Amino acid sequence: MKRIIAILLLLISGQVVFGQSVVSGDKKPLRVLGYLLSDENWQTDVQQVDLTRITDICLAFLNPDSTGAFHTKPSLRSFVQQLKQQKIRTFISLGGADAPPYIAELTQPGNRQQFIRHIVDFASTYGFDGVDVDYEGEYVNSNYSDFILALGEALRAKQLLMTAALATYNSKFINDQAIQSFDFINIMAYDKTGPWNMKKPGPHSSYEAAVQDFEYYHVQRKVPAEKLYIGLPFYGYVFGETAARSMKYNQIIAQFPGAEYADEWPTADGTVYYNGKSTIKRKVQFAQSAGAGGVMIWELKQDSKNEHSLLQVIQQSK
Repeated sequence: MKRIIAILLLLISGQVVFGQSVVSGDKKPLRVLGYLLSDENWQTDVQQVDLTRITDICLAFLNPDSTGAFHTKPSLRSFVQQLKQQKIRTFISLGGADAPPYIAELTQPGNRQQFIRHIVDFASTYGFDGVDVDYEGEYVNSNYSDFILALGEALRAKQLLMTAALATYNSKFINDQAIQSFDFINIMAYDKTGPWNMKKPGPHSSYEAAVQDFEYYHVQRKVPAEKLYIGLPFYGYVFGETAARSMKYNQIIAQFPGAEYADEWPTADGTVYYNGKSTIKRKVQFAQSAGAGGVMIWELKQDSKNEHSLLQVIQQSK
C-alpha cells in the first residue's frame, strides 16, 4: 500500500521514475528564435514582426570594419532594451552569407584577440544577451574552432551567451570542443539547393532534411537535444528552365491563393519550392518530440500578417 501511495504522489507531482529515466511535468517550452535582417533600420523593420510569438531575436547583421572595430550606433541600446522588456533574448549576429571578405582574416591568430575584445565590448555596451556567429561557406575554416573557443571564454566571463548558425556540409572543419562550447546551435536546415545549383531543382528544405540535420548534430556530434534549434525557412526558390530566384513566403501566398497548404507551386517562370503550413507544423512537432531546445527562423519579415502566418502555425503547434 505504501508503495502505491508513493507512486501516486509522484504522478501527481508530474515526476515518475521508470528504471533509469525520469518523466517530468516541467519540460521546458520550445523557444522560437528569429533572425531580423535589416540595413540597421531596426525600429522600423521590427514593426513588421509579431514579437509576441518569438522568444529570441538575432539582429542580422552587425559586422565590424576591417580593423575588427564596431561603429557607434546611438539608437541601438534603447532598441535592445525594448526587446528585453518584452522578455525577448537579443543577440548580435556576425557574418552572414554576404559577410565582408575581411571577416575571415579577423579570426586569424594575429588578429583574433583584438577582434574578440571588440565583439565583447560591443555586446556589453549595447546590452545584448549574447553573440551569434553566422559564419558560412569558406569562413568556416581551419581558424574557426580556435576563434570560437576563445570567443566563448571571453563571453562567459561577461555572462553572455554564444550561439551559431551552422550548416551540416562544412561542419567537418569544427572540432568537437568548439561544437560543445555553444550555448545552443541554430541548424540551417535549408538551402540544400538553390539558384547556385541549377542542376538540382526541387525542395531545398524538406522535413526529412531537417530530421537528418538534427540527428547529425545530436547523434554524431553528441550535442544535447536542448541545445539544438531546427531551422525553418520563411522563403522559397523558384526554378525555371534557365534561371532561379528566391521568393518570400508572404509573396508566394499573396500571388498564389491556396499555396499556403502546399510545398511547391507552379509559377509563370517555373516552380517555387518552399515550406507551407503543414510542413512547418510537422517540423515544429518533430522538434518538440525530439526534445530540441527550439526552432529558428530565417527570416522574420518574410512571414505573412494574415491567418496564414507561419509564426502562428509555430505557436499553435508547440
